[in-house]
Amino acid sequence: MTAQLPRVMAQLSVRRGRAAVEFYKGAFGAVEVYRVGGSELEEAVVSQLIVGDSSFWVADESPEHLNFSPQSLGGSTTRFALIVDDPDAFVEHAVASGAVEVRPVANEHGWRLGRIVDPFGHHWEVGKPLGPWPPGD
Repeated sequence: MTAQLPRVMAQLSVRRGRAAVEFYKGAFGAVEVYRVGGSELEEAVVSQLIVGDSSFWVADESPEHLNFSPQSLGGSTTRFALIVDDPDAFVEHAVASGAVEVRPVANEHGWRLGRIVDPFGHHWEVGKPLGPWPPGD
C-alpha cells in the first residue's frame, strides 16, 4: 500500500544545497529519503527530507527557473512551523549546530514557542501547543 503524500510540501531554495541537507540532518534530525545530484560530478542537489511525520524538499537555488534563496532575496518570504516534543532542547541543539535564535522559547498564544533562522536564511518557529489545539476542540 502506498502512503498518501501530504497535500502541501515546502521546497526550500538555498545556496550550498549539500551543506543545507547536512545541516537539517544534524540540527533537525532529518532523514534524507531521496536525492538527485549533490555529488562532486553534479554539485546542485535536490533532496527530500523527513522530520517526524512531515516532509520537505531542499534544492540549490536556480535563478534561471526563478527559484531564489533567502540570501539572494535579502531575506525569507516565509517561515515554517515545526512542532516538536521539547522546543527548548530542539532550539538549543539547532543553535549549537549553526542556527541563530531570533526569539527565545517562551509560552505565548497557547504554545511553547521560539524562533530560529537556519544558516541558509529560512525561519523556523519551533514549538508545541500547551493544551488541545485548536482551542475549543
